[in-house]
Amino acid sequence: MSCKDFSLNLPLNTVSFGQVSTLILRELYKRDSNKVLPIFPMGGTIDFSSQEVNQEFMEWVTRGVDQSHAIHSSQNPCFKLWHLNGGLESPSRSLNLLTFYELDEPTKHEINVVKNCDKVLFTNKYTQKVFESSGVKSNVVPLAFDNYNFSKLDKRFFDDDRIVFNLCGKFEKRKNHKKIISSWVKKFGNNRKYFLQCAIFNPFISEEQNKQLFAEAVGSTHYFNVQFLGSMKENKLYNDFLNSGNIVIGMSGGEGWGLPEFQSVGIGKYAVIMNATGYQEWANADNSVLVEPAGKIDSSDGMFFKKGTPFNQGRIYDFNEDDFISGCEEAIKKVEKNIINQEGVKLQEKFTASKMVDSILGVLT
Repeated sequence: MSCKDFSLNLPLNTVSFGQVSTLILRELYKRDSNKVLPIFPMGGTIDFSSQEVNQEFMEWVTRGVDQSHAIHSSQNPCFKLWHLNGGLESPSRSLNLLTFYELDEPTKHEINVVKNCDKVLFTNKYTQKVFESSGVKSNVVPLAFDNYNFSKLDKRFFDDDRIVFNLCGKFEKRKNHKKIISSWVKKFGNNRKYFLQCAIFNPFISEEQNKQLFAEAVGSTHYFNVQFLGSMKENKLYNDFLNSGNIVIGMSGGEGWGLPEFQSVGIGKYAVIMNATGYQEWANADNSVLVEPAGKIDSSDGMFFKKGTPFNQGRIYDFNEDDFISGCEEAIKKVEKNIINQEGVKLQEKFTASKMVDSILGVLT
């Protein structure tokens, strides 16, 4: 399928949706920079402030946006990347939606959205099975390593031989951040051999609220080896953060993929990963320390997941603290044996932007 045969409806912003959208556009530009694609950015805005883009690519994207209303045909399919609750709006008669879903109980609204798209693409087989149990078919499109923004750096970040754990993602209940931190400090708190860096800022609440959530997770004790890093607005800085750690923690109760953990393992970091949901698409016993989940809990948090609403109802996975700590100890041994996770680096070749875009183009209708 040529690039002129479809349009794109994407968020071009600084969060995970925007990062994936930009990587897709980079690959399409790489394949044929002379073809102008109709691009409809969410909210009508382009925000590449989190990453470095060259002028030629920026001009190509801008042309697609500026000319979209002049060259778009509703007869051609539209590829859309967005949330399920906004999944039905499309400039084309044929809508192909790539979306993230993290829970286990689709509502009738979510099921209806999927039914009314020509094709729905999820990022993992776990989600696909969740919807198939409700009688809805879908496709799986694995995400890709972003080699434009993330790479291994030959840089020393600390003067001692500390082993650094990194915790990533939007600060929220679904990702089990509070339990992860409280469990970690019980075992490793105020031990100079180990440090925990938390880049877990939630952009949808205030900085003061973020700090309060972190304080609640740590408790009343001061730990010199636990640091809350706050918001990182540029991928270059975030790449420094990923490189500064030895072990990334991915114990989220529900993930579409787990991009920060995935990029970390891809640059050669070790990982302690919940063996569930979207993590299972890329994390295995060769490249990660897998921790089995221990039952499920309700996802309601009063913020992103509210009981009784039309979307985002269901449960997330929980974990046993002792199992998590055992996973951390196993990961420490791996770091001490070899500082680079060689199996993790293989993810860069297994999950490429080219393969992701091929998968997307292969299912467009």
